[in-house]
Amino acid sequence: MFVAGYLAIWATFSLVATLSQWGLESLGILTGMMEIASPTIAGLILIAAGVYQLTPLKHVCLMHCQSPLTFILHHWRPGRAGAFRMGIEHGGYCLGCCWFLMTLLFFGGIMNLIWIGGIAIYVGIEKFAAGHRWLTIASGALLIVVGLEIVVRSFLAA
Repeated sequence: MFVAGYLAIWATFSLVATLSQWGLESLGILTGMMEIASPTIAGLILIAAGVYQLTPLKHVCLMHCQSPLTFILHHWRPGRAGAFRMGIEHGGYCLGCCWFLMTLLFFGGIMNLIWIGGIAIYVGIEKFAAGHRWLTIASGALLIVVGLEIVVRSFLAA
């Protein structure tokens, strides 16, 4: 039941992501490779993802997501309904940890397997690098710098 609750959170997020993709595609914001067509919007997504990496919410979510066993010990609820609720809560923390990194798929292309693999590897490293807040801070700063560079370059080219 814990896993069912966890999967319910991610299935809901997947539905929202799919609807967002369809909406962006219908507005002409995504290319055929399902990446953001506008460099300015792409840069702003990078900046927003970088800023989110630096927020206290990201830090709290990451701490809970990194240690599922500690989460279960501190949030124990008896019975099947309790297990389902714990799964939803833990899934919510893991979603809170990773959702903005998932938006980077719109930057590099949802169909780009190298980009998908790179994000998955980073999320895995971040999840298992408990106690290494510098990694999240460094990635946030890098995303902001690259995003700013893309936005500035797109304004200068216009």
